[in-house]
Amino acid sequence: MVGAGSADPAAGRRELARAWARELKGAGRGPMSPAELERFLLELVELLLDVLGALPLKAAGAAEVGRRLVAARFTGAEALRRTVLLLGRSLAEHADSPEPLAERVTAVLAELSAGFAEALRLDALAQQEEVRLALLAARQRVERVLRLSEARFREAFDSSALGIAITDLRGMCVRANDSLARMLDEPKEVLVGRRLVELFHPDDAAPLGAAYRAVAVGRVDQFREQRRLVRVDGDPVWVHLAVSLLRDGDGSPAFHVTMAEDVSELHLLRRNLDHQLLHDALTGLSNRQHFTTRLEVMLRASRAGITLYQLDLDAFSVVNNGLGHATGDRVLVEVARRLRGVVEREEALVARIGGDEFALVVDNSPTTPRVPAMVERVNAALAGPLESGVELSAAIGVVDRPAADWPVADLLRAADSTLRRAKSLGTRQWLPYDRVAEARSRELLGRAARLPRALAADEVEVEYQPVVDLATGQRTALLARVRWDGLGHEECAELAELGGSSLALGRWALERAAQEAATWAGAVPLHVELSPALTTDPDLVASVSRVLAETGLAPSALSLRLHTRAALAAEDDNAQVLRDNGVATGLWAFNGGQAELSLVDALEVDALVFEPAAARRLAGQSTEGLLHRAMDGLAAVVRAAGVEIVAPCVDSPENLEWWRGAGATTGFGDLFGGPVASYEL
Repeated sequence: MVGAGSADPAAGRRELARAWARELKGAGRGPMSPAELERFLLELVELLLDVLGALPLKAAGAAEVGRRLVAARFTGAEALRRTVLLLGRSLAEHADSPEPLAERVTAVLAELSAGFAEALRLDALAQQEEVRLALLAARQRVERVLRLSEARFREAFDSSALGIAITDLRGMCVRANDSLARMLDEPKEVLVGRRLVELFHPDDAAPLGAAYRAVAVGRVDQFREQRRLVRVDGDPVWVHLAVSLLRDGDGSPAFHVTMAEDVSELHLLRRNLDHQLLHDALTGLSNRQHFTTRLEVMLRASRAGITLYQLDLDAFSVVNNGLGHATGDRVLVEVARRLRGVVEREEALVARIGGDEFALVVDNSPTTPRVPAMVERVNAALAGPLESGVELSAAIGVVDRPAADWPVADLLRAADSTLRRAKSLGTRQWLPYDRVAEARSRELLGRAARLPRALAADEVEVEYQPVVDLATGQRTALLARVRWDGLGHEECAELAELGGSSLALGRWALERAAQEAATWAGAVPLHVELSPALTTDPDLVASVSRVLAETGLAPSALSLRLHTRAALAAEDDNAQVLRDNGVATGLWAFNGGQAELSLVDALEVDALVFEPAAARRLAGQSTEGLLHRAMDGLAAVVRAAGVEIVAPCVDSPENLEWWRGAGATTGFGDLFGGPVASYEL
C-alpha cells in the first residue's frame, strides 16, 4: 500500500493499479497482458479519484468503474470483493478531497458495486438472449435441413433408376417408386399394401423371407442378393437386391428399405458368355475346358466305368485347302451333329477339342455297345456324303474303363497318345490304350522335346564310321553320324523329325563334322547324309558354302548325300549347284522306284546308298530270293549309268560277298567297324 505522504502522486496511483492487478489475478479477465491490465486499472483509479475529489460529490460516476470491470470479464463475486477491500483501504490515501473522506469513499464504493451488479445483470440478460437467439437459429437450421433432407429423399426416391420399396416389419409395402412399378409393369399404387415377397419368383420367396427376418432381428445389418421379380405377364426380371433396416427416433427397427437394380440384360449376357467360355463357337459342342471338367465328374461318379474316344479326321486339311475354310467349317458342323447322333441314346458328352479333333466320353450301361461296335458307329456316321460330296473317316484312340482315381490330365494324354499311334497306321484306324506302348511313346516324345536343348548345350556328339573299298578293305572315307543320350544316328534322326528339330540338327552336324574333318591328317573325304528337312532347305547351298569358308575344308573333301524321297519333292537344283561348286553329291535311302531312277538321271549324282531297312531285309533272306534278284537287276542298271553303289549295313561276310556280286564298290557297316568319336580315329 502506498502511503499518503508519497512524494509522487502519479507513482502512488500506478502502485495502486499494480496492487489492484495482483488482487484481480486469477479472478477472471479478458485477453489482457499484465501491462495492459495495469494500464486499464490505472484508468479506473484515475476515474475513482476524480469522482472522490469532486465537489459536490457525484458518487454515481463510480458506477462506470463497476460496468467497466464487468465489460472486461471480471465478473466473479471474488473480483468484486477484492476490489472493494483494496479500494476501501487505499483510495483515501490517494484522494485529494474534502472531509468527511470515509463517507465519500463508502459512497463511491457503493456506486461502484451497484454499477457492477447492474452491468452483471444486463450481461446475464444479454447472454440469455444470445442463447435464445442461438437456439432459435439452430432450430430453424434443423427444420431447414430436415425439409431439405426430406425433399432430397423424395427426389431421390421418385427419380431413382433403381426400384425402391419401403416395407414394414411384416413385409407390407408402404411406399414404392416409379422405377419399381415399371420393372413389374404395374401402377405403384397397386404395389402399396401388398407383401413384397409376393412380387418375387416362388422359388425365391422362402429364402428372401428368411433374409428379411435376419435383418429385422439384427443378425445382419443388410444383405445383397440376385433374385427374380415376376412381371404381370409372368416374365422374370433378374434384379440385384440391396436390403437394409430403417430405425425410428429411439433406435427401434421400423421399416425395411429394398433397392432393386434390373440386371436382366447383364444376366443374359453373362449366361451367353458362360456358354461361349465352355462351348465351341462353331459347332456348339463342349470345348476342351468344359469337356475336361465334365470328364472328371463322369469318371469319379460312373458305376460301370466310362469309355473315352478321341477322334482326328483323316485328311481334313485337304477339305480346308482344296474347298476352302468356309466349306471346312460346314463340314465340322455336320460332323458334330452326326457325332451327337451316335451317342444320343447314351449318357455321353461330345466335344470339339481341337481344329479337327473331337472327343466322346460315354458312361457305360448294360446296353452301351462294346468299343469295336461304337467305333463302327462313328465311322459309319462319318462315311455318308457331307458338304460338297465330301466323305470322311477318322483315326480313333480309345481308353476303355480307366480307373476312377486316374488323373484326368493323364487320361487325356493317354487318349491323345493312342490316337497318334492309330494315325501312324493309316486312315480309318483305331487302337485301344496300351500302357507299354504309351510309356514308350511318352519316353520318345520326351526325348524329342529335350533334343533341341541338348543341341544348344553341346551334348550331342558327331561320330565317324569308316566307308571301305569292298574289294580291298581299305578305308576310303568317313561317314558322319550323330549320337546323344545313348542313342545312335538313326534314333537321333527319328527324334529330330518327331520334334521338329531335324533342320537344326542337320546344320549343326554338317558344321561340326566339317570343322573336325578340316583337321584330319591326309585327304580323308567326309560323307554326310542330309536329313529330309536339310535336303529341301532353300538355303542349303548357302549353308554349305559358309561352312566350307569358315572351316577351310576343301569342297573336294566333302560328299553330301541327299535324301531320295525329299529330293523328289524338292523344286530347286541344290544338287547341281553343289556339284558346280566342287562338292560331290549322291542319294541315300534309295529304293529303286521308277521316279527315283528318273531322279538319278536328272541330278547326275555320283553315288547311291540304298535304303538301310531294305538292306537289312536283304541280309535276312536267301540270295536266291526274289528280292535279291530284283536288287541285282537294279544295281546293274545303276552301275551301267556310271553311278557308284554304296552298300549300307554290311554286317557279315555273306552280306559283303553279295554286295560285291551286286556291283557295290564301297560300303559301311558293323563288319568294318561302328561309329567312333573323332579322337578315336
